[in-house]
Amino acid sequence: MDSRTNTTRVLVVGCGNMGASHAMAYHTTEGFQICGIVSTGKSKEVLNKKLGGGYDLYSDYGEALEKTKPDAVCISTYPDTHESYAVQAFEAGCHVFIEKPVADTVAGAEHVVAAAVKAKKKLVVGYILRHHPSWEKFIELSQQLGKPLVMRMNLNQQSHGRMWDVHRSLMKSLSPIVDCGVHYIDVMCQMTRSKPLQVTAIGARLTEEIPPGNYNYGQLQIRFDDGSVGWYEAGWGPMISETAFFVKDVIGPKGCVSIVAKDAGASGKSDHVDSHTKTESLRFHHADINDKNEFIKKDEWINLTDEPDHQELCNREQRYFLKSIRENIDLTDHMKDAVNSLRIAFACDESVRTGQAVFLK
Repeated sequence: MDSRTNTTRVLVVGCGNMGASHAMAYHTTEGFQICGIVSTGKSKEVLNKKLGGGYDLYSDYGEALEKTKPDAVCISTYPDTHESYAVQAFEAGCHVFIEKPVADTVAGAEHVVAAAVKAKKKLVVGYILRHHPSWEKFIELSQQLGKPLVMRMNLNQQSHGRMWDVHRSLMKSLSPIVDCGVHYIDVMCQMTRSKPLQVTAIGARLTEEIPPGNYNYGQLQIRFDDGSVGWYEAGWGPMISETAFFVKDVIGPKGCVSIVAKDAGASGKSDHVDSHTKTESLRFHHADINDKNEFIKKDEWINLTDEPDHQELCNREQRYFLKSIRENIDLTDHMKDAVNSLRIAFACDESVRTGQAVFLK
């Protein structure tokens, strides 16, 4: 950090959807200064032009780390590089913001956390929904429904064009229910505040364009020790149906809360990044009935039209990253939750591959 300006110099690694959005956040947020942009292809030139030019560009991460000597590194590359890139950054004395998942194995994620602790540097994981006021409200209202909870969520993507290229590359190392599922598993754990006991999952390989042994459609179920249950579904590819791609419900003895995104959930939106976090409104249904079994209370609609868009959510993530550095925020629970949700997701992956339920320790 430049002590004269109190500026954190950050090296941006990876220039895809999320990397470009995080770079824009650094570019526009006071307190950050981009000291270099890294990618193996031409995406760094495209991003640099979008940011107005002037940033140093690198094709080799190790070289960029050595030459720029950043205070922080933002890692938005494919998951199979996360562990090695993060550990290198910590060993170089840098703080790290890393896109989910932390690594492509549980042991790798634990290695990254251990490296952060050893270096006494901050590790913030890109769980974007934790910075979304509407999702925070969704979780808050879920805790008014009593126990047990039934949680129903999905994010199917009828990907085509460039996004199908991205998804095929991701599936070289991870399945959709691991890559996307960690977000929603994290939400379920926040809703129940209970220990997950068991997972079961199913999956299907709907194309030969992905590696043998992987699958591009998956569905998982989680059972918690308070009796709550959760379900999540994710499918990627040009063959995936857009029908009901946006389901976000939580049900309890006292009623249910649902995210109702009429625009974001419309036909043709499943492959739009903005649609994945957009909520628009919450519908809070009360289960109270009278002696004639008629509802006593009308459903409440909570209008969320002023919610942040995808770029603003990335801005908020990076402001939190900066705050964690400046104020020395204790991120122990944050890191523990990130590893825990990944552990659950990989247990679901194991269930798909073995056809057996997996019991969590």
